[in-house]
Amino acid sequence: MRKRIFKLYTNYEKEEVWLNQMAASGWNCISYCFGRYEFEKGTPGEYTYRIQLLDYAPTHPNSAEYLALLEDAGIELFASHIRWVYLRKKTSGGSFELFSDRGSRITHYKRIITMFLPLALVNFVFGVGLLENGRIIRSFNLAAALILAVPIFSYYRRMNDLEKDSQILE
Repeated sequence: MRKRIFKLYTNYEKEEVWLNQMAASGWNCISYCFGRYEFEKGTPGEYTYRIQLLDYAPTHPNSAEYLALLEDAGIELFASHIRWVYLRKKTSGGSFELFSDRGSRITHYKRIITMFLPLALVNFVFGVGLLENGRIIRSFNLAAALILAVPIFSYYRRMNDLEKDSQILE
């Protein structure tokens, strides 16, 4: 049995939690494309899911090499969207964490901010009318800039908290 769910996230960690809750109830995600998830009924708790933003597209040689290493560790790439990769590993194969220390998590947050910030700025510039476009379009641009600002500030705050924690421990 299969089902599709449309859901948008601006926080990959919340998305991971939701995917793992679905897996715990026996719904294994088998594909993803811009907010559309497809699930297949399976064994509850069979998989653990993780999401990561890569430096390059999954087809880039550096990314392909990294994904091959993950595959050798029993981690399956089941979907990708732009530079985001959706990964899963059988729970029976042991724990599954992509970021084992503060530094790697901080680097990942910086990567996400670096991706979202130019999009937010371009939408803001068009939204306030610095570049000419229609009035209705400006409203959409401002809305897009505000929507993108939420994860930017959220990840920036988390990144700063991790950096402060690492300074306290040193």
